Amino acid sequence: MANNNQSLQKAAKAKADEFYTQLPDIEAELKHYKEHFKGKKVLCNCDDPFESNFFKYFAMNFNHLGLAKLTATSYVDSPIAEGQLPLFEVQGLGVSQGEDKKPYKIEITEVRDEDSDGAVNLADVEYLLRNQRNTLSLLQGDGDFRSQECINLLKEADIVVTNPPFSLFREYVSQLVEYDKKFIIIGNKNSITYKDIFSLIKDGKLWLGYRNINQDMWFIVPEDYDFEKIVDGKRLKHIMGCWFTNLDTTKRHENLTLYRQYDPKVYPHYDNYDAINVNKVAEIPYDYEGVMGVPITFLDKYNPDQFEIVGLIAGNIKGLAGIPTKTGKDGPYMNGKLKYGRILIKGKGVTQ
Repeated sequence: MANNNQSLQKAAKAKADEFYTQLPDIEAELKHYKEHFKGKKVLCNCDDPFESNFFKYFAMNFNHLGLAKLTATSYVDSPIAEGQLPLFEVQGLGVSQGEDKKPYKIEITEVRDEDSDGAVNLADVEYLLRNQRNTLSLLQGDGDFRSQECINLLKEADIVVTNPPFSLFREYVSQLVEYDKKFIIIGNKNSITYKDIFSLIKDGKLWLGYRNINQDMWFIVPEDYDFEKIVDGKRLKHIMGCWFTNLDTTKRHENLTLYRQYDPKVYPHYDNYDAINVNKVAEIPYDYEGVMGVPITFLDKYNPDQFEIVGLIAGNIKGLAGIPTKTGKDGPYMNGKLKYGRILIKGKGVTQ
């Protein structure tokens, strides 16, 4: 009974997290990583092929990116798995037949412009699934990224690109780190303050992508899910999402221009930490050599060659500050009042 309850809870979590990323958001981010994909095997292991825009993006840009292989897997309890029934009827696999739908994987190793219209589109990919170079096959399990058959697919991949369930984000990232995989994924902005996620950021094993952390992200949600607006027939919900990666980017090597001079009257110390408070990233002083508490949005401008991350102080975080607290309180306090969470940093030399 316990195993059944765990399975039901797992399925409920996955369904509640079924947020599909819009294609323009994927295109805007992934255009910066083209050089990383050439000759690589890409895995989208939280995506229903032909429903996921990640799969669509890589299928349509397979040759442009020079991919060696594209693999995508579906999950048995996905609520958006009914939209491409004609494709599955062609395959004769019955993977999307109402209550009897089954999880499956699609593997693409060749994409050609079969209709000679000068562009590769999803109609070409659907046609290519009829031949032996590209396959659609059933999975033995439920398609969960933690299942052994999905882990085997992960082992074969070079780069993982997807939008994993937000509630399972820590477990998902932990798996990627365990198998030493390169990745570009979407997570909730709040996950930055998770102890294990922030530790990876601090240790230089994970960082933010190109999209500004404060830019809105609108995700496609199932029909039975709360939504805020409808655009082109799609139900959209605003979620605080941001991109995470461990692929090197030009953005993380750009120096932040600093123009403020340190003034003790402008930059007060915290009550419980030996660090000064900086309210805005643009106000980081160029000549202060000690520890500074800056907003979490600093990670958008973080250059590891320019700054060192010392730790994080926030009400829900313990043990990451890197410097001892004076009062036993973990959040950043000033004049007895708890402030917003702050990332603690130090400059690497005086920079202006």
